[in-house]
Amino acid sequence: MSPAAVAPAPTPDAWSFYVVRCGDGSLYAGIAKDARARFRAHAEGKGAKYTRGRGPLELLRVVVCGAKGDALAVEARFKRRSRAEKLRLVGRKARLAAFARRVVDARALTR
Repeated sequence: MSPAAVAPAPTPDAWSFYVVRCGDGSLYAGIAKDARARFRAHAEGKGAKYTRGRGPLELLRVVVCGAKGDALAVEARFKRRSRAEKLRLVGRKARLAAFARRVVDARALTR
């Protein structure tokens, strides 16, 4: 996919990668078609088991990736990073978007 595949505005069928900071300072990363609705589910205790009881939660970043496979690849790469690198990536929106673009572009080369 091209760099345009990581767009700021989601389409109804686009998948997004998102990062949440939990009340204990830990980070949670996931994917969803509607990241904001998924975040609300986490905040209400209906999301992932990991986020339950770790509130208050803060939605740090959302990056639209397009295809589900691309979003899964971004999530997997992000989770392999050290905590310090994850914090650096979510520190500025442009950094996380660039990271996601590199992952998506690398996937496109291997297809």
